[in-house]
Amino acid sequence: MIRAIGLSVTFSMLFAGAASAQQTIGGCSVLPADNIWNTPVDTLPVLSNSASMVATIGSTRGFHADFGAGMWDGGPIGIPFITVPGTQTKYPASFLYDDESDVGPYAVPLNAPIEGGSAATGDRHAIAIDTTNCILYELYRAFPGSNSWTADSGAIYDLKSNALRPSTWTSADAAGLPIAPGLVTVDEVLSGEIKHAIRFTVPQSRREFVWPARHYASTLTGTQYPRMGERFRLKANYDISSYPADVQVILRAMKKYGIIMADNGSAWYISGKPDSRWNDTNLRSFSRLLGENFEAVDATVLRIDPNSGAARQSGTSVAANPSTATVRVGQSRQFSATVTNGSAGVTWSVNGVTGGNAFTGTITSAGLYLAPATVPNPAIVTVRATSTATPTASGTASVTLIPKPSITSVSPASLSTGNFNITVNGAGFVSGSTISVDGVTLQTTFVSSSVLTGTGNAAAAKASVPVFVATPDSEVSNTLYVAIVQAASVSVSISPATVTVKTKATAQFTATVQGTTNTAVTWKVNGIAGGNGTVGTITAAGLYRAPNTAPKPSSVTVTATSAADPTKSASASVNISRK
Repeated sequence: MIRAIGLSVTFSMLFAGAASAQQTIGGCSVLPADNIWNTPVDTLPVLSNSASMVATIGSTRGFHADFGAGMWDGGPIGIPFITVPGTQTKYPASFLYDDESDVGPYAVPLNAPIEGGSAATGDRHAIAIDTTNCILYELYRAFPGSNSWTADSGAIYDLKSNALRPSTWTSADAAGLPIAPGLVTVDEVLSGEIKHAIRFTVPQSRREFVWPARHYASTLTGTQYPRMGERFRLKANYDISSYPADVQVILRAMKKYGIIMADNGSAWYISGKPDSRWNDTNLRSFSRLLGENFEAVDATVLRIDPNSGAARQSGTSVAANPSTATVRVGQSRQFSATVTNGSAGVTWSVNGVTGGNAFTGTITSAGLYLAPATVPNPAIVTVRATSTATPTASGTASVTLIPKPSITSVSPASLSTGNFNITVNGAGFVSGSTISVDGVTLQTTFVSSSVLTGTGNAAAAKASVPVFVATPDSEVSNTLYVAIVQAASVSVSISPATVTVKTKATAQFTATVQGTTNTAVTWKVNGIAGGNGTVGTITAAGLYRAPNTAPKPSSVTVTATSAADPTKSASASVNISRK
């Protein structure tokens, strides 16, 4: 009885924090929120043979991001997957290991990207996600035919379900686990948080698998070898501040959600989706991360049912408010935290650093965020509220940092008296910003954070007038100066000035407009726009056509009027003869 009580207490202390909203792809949640892939493991106990397993894999071996931008050995770097609609054609598949493969058919297009490229000789994974029904299709060593697939093995997963594959069954991975839920994607990194464990490989594994894995691929039996499904995590005290910001996002996930051993391969190779947006230089910094910085944890304490991927959750959740914000450099923003099913205390961090720092901004214990003096790169930082009672429960806010408003140029450099248009280029503009010219606020259009346009009217010429931008948050830009010059007088001339035209014949007139860049005119005959059948007609291009019979009097007037200044016009006299 005493032993039973002790075990119950231990379990309650080890339950993971409630999983935050997990990764979504094409509107599909990647497995339920309480799935073991999506459950934090940062408070789980360390296995007694952790050090020996790390040493076997390589305690001084550096990590490697087995994904990136560009090409390697003729193919993209990483394991690709695509999304397809529910109407995607499903193709039959034949398997080498058909007794451990799902029959199908598979909604994987025959032109789907293959890991390593179409000519690859390696694992050749082909993966597709039906985003209408949230079904995951995965093939290993996949070769497309004219109307079917041939592969070594295949697996189909309902992403809405925690169901595991039958025990001892492989999948498209040696561990019998799905691949897609463990891949790192650029979109996750850009969001500021990865919310699941990450797939990785090791050179040697044990002839054993541990929940949630379903299959082994080894003849080795020593406990110094990791089992398929073994969960490791980055040690909490490992300092990640020197890594590039995008890599820090991945490292934070390694601390919170850990990494899951899914296949035999190179030591400490973590998996991700190829993408041209990856910064390969930054990803190479993973070589500084060593095996000795990790520890193996006992994830089985979270197991509810050996045939289900559902994991025990604490029920505590944290939400940061507001969830998104835009803050100018040097300005502050108050955040608050709502804790559900737990004590109210939280600790605040910025990009994983408690209290923040001068580079990304600082935050007080009361949630008051102070932006840094300059905009960092990237310009989006993550403010996190973490439950002090349940450190696995946290909520985040995405903060976009912008500079103070500034003007770099004004176009045109000289404005004309009368109505004018102006374009202001700079930085730090927001919707509602206004342009001021010579102390007058213009009607302003927000084009982007770096461009504003405005319209105004200048009564008189001035040698130099100030131009600045004011924003709704009471910030004022620097001032540039432009000249206001007297607008040139518009004049119109017409050629020919006089002409004789027979009935039904034509004459071409040309109007010349000076003093404005707008050279358009409107044409009239005897004051009638475009003329008529009695006095003759004229096109927008100035082609006059005489009427069928000569009018009385037989002379008419053709007029060209400036579109820029309708008070300016010129006329020509047309004499219409019968012969």
